[in-house]
Amino acid sequence: MIPALRRIVAGGGLLAGVAWVIFGAPVWVFAAVTTALVWGGLREFFAMVARKGIQIERVIGYAVGLSIPLSIYASFEPTKGWELFFITGAFLTIFTLQLTRRESSQAIVGISTALFGIFYISWCFSFLIKLRFLEGPGLPGGAWLVAFLIGVTKGGDIGAYGIGSLIGKHALIRRISPSKTWEGTIGGLLVSVLVALLFRPVLPAVSLQELVGLGLLLGAVGQIGDLSESLIKRDCQVKDSGRFLPGLGGVLDVLDSLLFSAPVFYFFVQHFWTG
Repeated sequence: MIPALRRIVAGGGLLAGVAWVIFGAPVWVFAAVTTALVWGGLREFFAMVARKGIQIERVIGYAVGLSIPLSIYASFEPTKGWELFFITGAFLTIFTLQLTRRESSQAIVGISTALFGIFYISWCFSFLIKLRFLEGPGLPGGAWLVAFLIGVTKGGDIGAYGIGSLIGKHALIRRISPSKTWEGTIGGLLVSVLVALLFRPVLPAVSLQELVGLGLLLGAVGQIGDLSESLIKRDCQVKDSGRFLPGLGGVLDVLDSLLFSAPVFYFFVQHFWTG
């Protein structure tokens, strides 16, 4: 199967699964799937940095990383600050374990990398659970907020890939990702805006100008997230973060654009739509 067709088949199956998890499954299933994706992302991240010879306390990383989305779900509120408690606990635990090592070489690198992985993957992606629980006057419901975020962000991904493959000629940042082009970037932003406008019936109180602005914002932040993961992979000298789905790569390859757009959208909704 050619790569493009493999991507389409894998993407179609993933889209159907995501739609069911958001709208058809109980909320606990949504939280469980989100937590499982956090685990998969942490696993791939720890495996990539291990290639660079960086020693990480993986058990502690998994424990703290998974505690964040689970604590958010268990509280049944957008947030109680528990994730910050677990991150602080991670600091203390990882430092304590480093004190028991026979050697202190690369201690700072190991500690910093572990905490970065927890923040980058677990904390950022857990904002999807916070969005799922958001309620307020004029809001369509948490499920639709999550669908809007994923649709606009991943729509931009698909648009950037498709348009870049067709007409892309000018590399965006060659040293990080030679295949990404300015043409694909602009096309991806336009697709993000188009998808945002398609949600107008679900968000009747939101103006067209605001939807256009949100499409541009989430599309741009999503592409920065994509480039950021490409930077990590380039540093670790891997092509894909894993083999989660044929044609799409690993868990991080699928989630990369959402890791930054999820917290940005959550704070936007909290500040402008519920505040």
